[in-house]
Amino acid sequence: MEQCRCPWCLGTEKMIRYHDEEWGTPVHDDRKQFEFLMLEAMQCGLSWNLMMEKREIFRSCFSDFDYDAVAAYTEADVQRIMEYPGMIRSPRKIQAIIHNARRFQKIREEFGSFHQWLWDFSDNCTLLYQGHSLGNIPAANGLSDRIAKELKHRGFKYLGSITVYSHLQACGIINDHLESCFRYGEILEHYPTRQLPADKEG
Repeated sequence: MEQCRCPWCLGTEKMIRYHDEEWGTPVHDDRKQFEFLMLEAMQCGLSWNLMMEKREIFRSCFSDFDYDAVAAYTEADVQRIMEYPGMIRSPRKIQAIIHNARRFQKIREEFGSFHQWLWDFSDNCTLLYQGHSLGNIPAANGLSDRIAKELKHRGFKYLGSITVYSHLQACGIINDHLESCFRYGEILEHYPTRQLPADKEG
């Protein structure tokens, strides 16, 4: 029997695999957090399908998402990445990724880990907002506003509230799988979840 999935992932095998195996699964690993943040920053103005298609290129260009290695990049690395076959040739985004890796390190220095700093915003629970499981999903909310403001204060780039909301979905802080999707119930069953009414989006 065919499993029901969120409609946005249907179309390519890479998108389906990303949905089934990663999107919405709580991430408590800094390297994966950095990878997802990097993908979100690169995606600005582009499609998520393109990010999945170019993911292996990003891995090759950015030291397999090793934030310490990326933080040490120089202008020579920017040029190397710009010349990599198939890479998105945006020097501003590439420089922002390197800059964000350095900001990422600062949060790790202050709090021990980036993922714990981020999960503290949800009291270490996945959030399930009323109405989201039926498809009433906002582009951003009060929580993403707060986190985006804090990231901006800490010097991060290309991470506004809409981009941050997408990251919270991807790393499992917000469960925005549809109730009809098989992943919705799996996350509810296996991870601590706090249900909130729609007026508690902040």
